[in-house]
Amino acid sequence: MLKASYRVLHEKGLLKERASTSLRLLEECRLCPRQCGVNRIRGETGFCKTGRYAKVASFGQHFGEESPLVGTHGSGTIFFSSCNLLCSFCQNFDISHGREGSEASPSALAGMMLDLAGRGCHNINFVTPSHVVPQIMEALVLAAEAGLDIPLVYNTGGYDAVETIRLLDGIFDIYMPDFKFWEEEPSAAFCTAPDYQEVVCSALKEMHTQVGDLVIDENGIAKKGLLVRHLVMPNGLAGTEQVMRFLAQEISKNSYVNIMDQYRPCHMAHADPRIGRRITAAEYEEALENARRAGITKLDSKVRFFSRMP
Repeated sequence: MLKASYRVLHEKGLLKERASTSLRLLEECRLCPRQCGVNRIRGETGFCKTGRYAKVASFGQHFGEESPLVGTHGSGTIFFSSCNLLCSFCQNFDISHGREGSEASPSALAGMMLDLAGRGCHNINFVTPSHVVPQIMEALVLAAEAGLDIPLVYNTGGYDAVETIRLLDGIFDIYMPDFKFWEEEPSAAFCTAPDYQEVVCSALKEMHTQVGDLVIDENGIAKKGLLVRHLVMPNGLAGTEQVMRFLAQEISKNSYVNIMDQYRPCHMAHADPRIGRRITAAEYEEALENARRAGITKLDSKVRFFSRMP
């Protein structure tokens, strides 16, 4: 049976050192590409509006994730409040933009991990972790000391600094980044991140270097590797063809990719005519064909249902 990656660092006494290093980064926060430079230890906040402690919106067994994560007992998800992207179409805008949730101490966050493991979850799935990496690592030390030994999932919007991802080498078993946009204009318009493509490409390369292609055991459960999510947007705005070509040519043709069809206009999207509708069946089929043409064959398969579009 594979041991969770962080157990090795913990047993060598290195996990606590890594956590201490990451916490010092909060003194002049440059954890993510926003590079705010605020002192979060003293309670100052930047783009993510998060200070010394992470805020948690909810946690529990989740059965709506990709099948290799869910298995029979679910993925143990911890949803963090706020975000370093704040997409205008966010489907969880009450959590990301509204920052619903409560501050969690390191011991409380560790307790959540242990509770989820105790329920039989196959992994601990940190949702929107980019702005709270030090807080996760600080709590992980406590959870590891209490015996936590299941894989960790880094479930991110993809806007991650390579330097921060390198701090996680040997800690996270599974990286699950979004690849939202290829072109600069929609990245700037919808996420205020014109450099998104450059950032996510570098982050994905580092993630894949650390964990490789997704490894799934004989029971269909993901143990280690990279799983990429790509949300199909109306009017081809996500740049699916270029994204799939990048994954095939610069990451791996064996990349496990979830091409998602669930876009719906949320939050401020209704006011934008480009993204103010759901995608059509034809747009989704075109996205799948783009992946096949690029040579991507490991596509997450689910039954999709489309309402009749006007």
